[in-house]
Amino acid sequence: MALINYLTQIQFDFGAVRLLESECARIGITRPLVVTDAGVRAVGILQKALDALGTLPVTVFDQTPSNPTEAAVRAAVELYRSGQCDGLIAVGGGSAIDCAKGVAIAATHEGPLKTYATIEGGSPKITDKVAPLIAVPTTSGTGSEVARGAIVIVDDHRKLGFHSWFLMPKAAICDPELTLGLPPRLTAATGMDAIAHCMETFMAPAFNPPADGIALDGLERAWAHIERATQNGSDRDARLNLMSASMQGAMAFQKGLGCVHSLSHSLGGVDPRLHHGTLNALFLPAVIRFNAGAESVQRELRLQRMARAMHLDQPGDIGEAIRDMNARLGLPRGLAEVGVTEDLFDKIIDGAMADHCHKTNPRLATREDYREMLAASM
Repeated sequence: MALINYLTQIQFDFGAVRLLESECARIGITRPLVVTDAGVRAVGILQKALDALGTLPVTVFDQTPSNPTEAAVRAAVELYRSGQCDGLIAVGGGSAIDCAKGVAIAATHEGPLKTYATIEGGSPKITDKVAPLIAVPTTSGTGSEVARGAIVIVDDHRKLGFHSWFLMPKAAICDPELTLGLPPRLTAATGMDAIAHCMETFMAPAFNPPADGIALDGLERAWAHIERATQNGSDRDARLNLMSASMQGAMAFQKGLGCVHSLSHSLGGVDPRLHHGTLNALFLPAVIRFNAGAESVQRELRLQRMARAMHLDQPGDIGEAIRDMNARLGLPRGLAEVGVTEDLFDKIIDGAMADHCHKTNPRLATREDYREMLAASM
């Protein structure tokens, strides 16, 4: 049976961050913990959020790492409790939002975080006791502000997914103004993350026509605007469309993802310094080629429809178009450029086979399939 679930309250407009105090009042948050990172604070975006909160007593955790960890979650939980907080506001990219979701679980549930990981059978253990969360994205990539999942590196160094509808933010404040001036490399990497989400959810075999339509429109928006947003950080129209594409990709997450993410999750756990969106961009061509043989992809003309959204002549052009786009955006041309070596393949494959995205790919990959995808992505 298909589960089609939409969604949460989204405020989407330039300047929408000004609604933060009223959204806290609507949800019932009176003493928020703001989860962010040092970079968001340094560029002044955190201050915009704090100004919008008016006189509310606020505690700030600004030490979210680029790949959120269980250690960071624990540190934030200590602040949550010492500040007698009753809710969370995540201000930042996917890392800050996912870290906040980890805090929402850990501050209200007993035991180590891995207890609640999806592949550990932990999703049903996440209850409505989770702390309420408002998400304010400052990048256009993960779409975590409208997603029920989070990715956190737990203490045993695995990069695990946590999924529950209770983790869905109570409100998403999508303000494209907060992304103006985002550095080109980060704009490119997060934008390709959004493109990967739209593509993988569209290729996933689950029956969910609304998600398919949202993902396909998101792909068209992101593909048409990512270069402009990267080349000109002040292009308001490009920023708006890229933020929408990011949100749309995550709205379609409920269909599941696939091998791009099982590989990038695993490799990100092996080397947390690597950017998730960059890895997705590098893995996309090989995975799309692999998925071309899937019965559901062929029957429903998935590649043809993606090619039309990207204004390409034929489906066979998609992989090369992505490689060309990566090059034009200044992203690495292959895994070797980011330090990946073949001696890591077995460890990456181990993680990919165990990842929660592995089984929702339209074609089930074997270890040898993953090895070929890794080799093709070097």
